Amino acid sequence: MSDKLKDFLDAKVEQFNQPNFIENDPIVIPHQFSKKEDIEIAGFWASILAWGQRVTIINKCNELFGLMDNAPHDFIMNHKESDLKRLLNFKHRTFNTTDTLYFIAFFKDFYTQHDSLEQAFMAGMKSGDTDMANSLIQFHHSFFALPDAPERTRKHIATPARKSACKRLNMFLRWMVRQDDKGVDFGIWKNISPSQLVCPCDVHVDRIARKLGLITRKQTDWRTAIELTENLKLLDSHDPVKYDFALFGLGVIEGFEHEVMSF
Repeated sequence: MSDKLKDFLDAKVEQFNQPNFIENDPIVIPHQFSKKEDIEIAGFWASILAWGQRVTIINKCNELFGLMDNAPHDFIMNHKESDLKRLLNFKHRTFNTTDTLYFIAFFKDFYTQHDSLEQAFMAGMKSGDTDMANSLIQFHHSFFALPDAPERTRKHIATPARKSACKRLNMFLRWMVRQDDKGVDFGIWKNISPSQLVCPCDVHVDRIARKLGLITRKQTDWRTAIELTENLKLLDSHDPVKYDFALFGLGVIEGFEHEVMSF
């Protein structure tokens, strides 16, 4: 990777990894909470619902957590059966009542036994892992381990075992794991290294990364996400996914596309 490209992307990270990025991004949802479990639950759910227009995603998440009295962990752990009725009409695109109720069942079971969702993502990690593949594969198994887990909900939780790029889960992991002083990512998980994260490969990141020569594979799948991340590690081996800010910002914010064309 050229020094010119590194300097360009480093400057864009500085530009977009700022608190003013938060208000128009789904990460605004977990930023409404201070309790660790609430941040994890809100962040996970917001990332899974993150498809479509960002304004709609944020509005639907606010609707969902409003139905939980804006205290998701407390609601999940202490609700009565009758309290679930208010959630029966919640829907976002193909995410429906069945999915909502299963998410609540999973979280209640999990937090009855564990303190942090980080433990669910550490369960599959093996010594020497340089990315999150084993973690995400095991997480998928664990998430659907409850009796009568609905088959339809599986489409909402991606896994490298199905060759998915796992964009939403990788975005959630970035939020929880990356540590800096910018105030965007939370960095509340300390047992997963930022160097193990995989870059979320959404349509904006994918397009800009291809223009910059960071992706050569024709399709967009798990191997593509790994190819992108490995190339970003040539720019920063300790924190490659910080460049998600640069690639996403260049792709989604109008007026920057022409800057990419000079490379």
